[in-house]
Amino acid sequence: MRSGSTMLARILGAHSAIHSPAEPHLITPLAHLGYFANVERAPYDPIITRRAAQALVESLPRRDEDYLEALRACTDSLYGKLLAPSGRSLLLDKTPAYALVLDFLARLYPEARFVVLTRNPMAVWSSYVDSFFDGDHEIAHTHNPVLERYVPAIGRFLRDQPVPFVHVRYEELVQDPEGQAQRLCEHLRIPFEAGMIDYGDQVGGRTATPRGLGDPVSAAKESRPTTKSLEKWTKALEGSPAKIAQCQSILDSLADEDLTTWGYQRAELEAQLAAIPGTGGARKRPGLSVHTLERRLVIALRRNIHHNAFGRLVRSVRSACDVLLR
Repeated sequence: MRSGSTMLARILGAHSAIHSPAEPHLITPLAHLGYFANVERAPYDPIITRRAAQALVESLPRRDEDYLEALRACTDSLYGKLLAPSGRSLLLDKTPAYALVLDFLARLYPEARFVVLTRNPMAVWSSYVDSFFDGDHEIAHTHNPVLERYVPAIGRFLRDQPVPFVHVRYEELVQDPEGQAQRLCEHLRIPFEAGMIDYGDQVGGRTATPRGLGDPVSAAKESRPTTKSLEKWTKALEGSPAKIAQCQSILDSLADEDLTTWGYQRAELEAQLAAIPGTGGARKRPGLSVHTLERRLVIALRRNIHHNAFGRLVRSVRSACDVLLR
């Protein structure tokens, strides 16, 4: 979210082969039906549901594959009905929340054509705070620590490469929209159309992409990619030591390997923060604190946790804790 995904969707939706509806948020709840992932609270019993889902899948002839095939039949039907009236051949599902269920999505649609968009994490955070919380950075972080959730999830996906994808950086997209659009079209196996860049024009008597639920500050205000927003996040932090300190704290909590995989170096991001008027110059790197050691331990333990014995043990202990704490 807040990475320029609506702008990218409008670029793609302006292509004659692509239908780009508003965010359907279709995949996320399917990932949390109890087998691949679970919900914490629901109007039904999530603990029993999880156990029932596991037992159900175990009883199927092909287990995971049969379960995924059934879920895919549901999504295929809905996607097909969304696509058919458009007369186009490709459907774009642009829903940023899918970044948190990428393992499931890659298994559900291994032959889909994935586009991964990343942006300077500090710009993402600043845009999130201003767009959804009217600049209140403390309430925003209490409600949803976006970077701490999304940066590791997308970083792991980019490193593990479970499916083919094309990785686009927001900064490169707005500075070279034609070149990046050509890369996208090559990945999607469709011819490049110059009109994609001027996505604000009417396409077939309608705008290219409807405004989505997660876009209160809409890209519809622009008719083509612009670089005006590249420095916007630093301007938003000027004169606010508390916001700057929060950004530095968030940056400290992120792993180097995740930042690098996203396409950004820690030293570069720290230099950008230090250059904001009022920060007091270059910032010293934190020493080897308990927090740093804990972060490194968590990173090491998380690695391949969904596919190893330690992960199975954690899930088993969690299931027992759920029963004890309910």
